[in-house]
Amino acid sequence: LYLAYRQGFEIDTYRDEAVGTLAKNESGVPWINTVILTPQITYSGDKLPTRDDEAALHHQAHEQCFIANSIKTQVTVAPP
Repeated sequence: LYLAYRQGFEIDTYRDEAVGTLAKNESGVPWINTVILTPQITYSGDKLPTRDDEAALHHQAHEQCFIANSIKTQVTVAPP
């Protein structure tokens, strides 16, 4: 959200219902191996992002995310 704000986009709402997939590792221990984010964002104001803007923002946010950089689970963002 901060990245969008820094680029001049005004966000009214952000909602996400992430879905994780449970698998077993090499030792048979269950773990969440993938997470798919499906953000639903409502913007307002004079400057609205294009789909390319949103994709770039999600990519930048993922690259800088503490959690995404701290886990071995694959995290992806579903296209809008």
